[in-house]
Amino acid sequence: MTVVVVTVAALLLAAALLTLVRIVRGPSLLDRVVATDVLLAVIVAALGAEAALNRHATTLPILVVLAILGFVGSVSVVRFAVRPPDGPDTDARGGRETVGERP
Repeated sequence: MTVVVVTVAALLLAAALLTLVRIVRGPSLLDRVVATDVLLAVIVAALGAEAALNRHATTLPILVVLAILGFVGSVSVVRFAVRPPDGPDTDARGGRETVGERP
């Protein structure tokens, strides 16, 4: 049992460290958002492994809240990042207005 615990802990630690590297070095905002979502998934997996190891279910509400928080946060940031800039030369659909074009 100890070998399994050490192996799982080492793999989760390696995943967390590699994800932190991607957060720091990510070339774009979306790379950092995906890496943050993966880091949250690693934290949820670590909490789940700890709950399974100690055989208790008191961590379950925390896992659910973290999963919902990660999903809502990722969707919100991606919607913000993909949104076109609002300017005088864009129409309601986000495209450029041209003279004489029919809707």
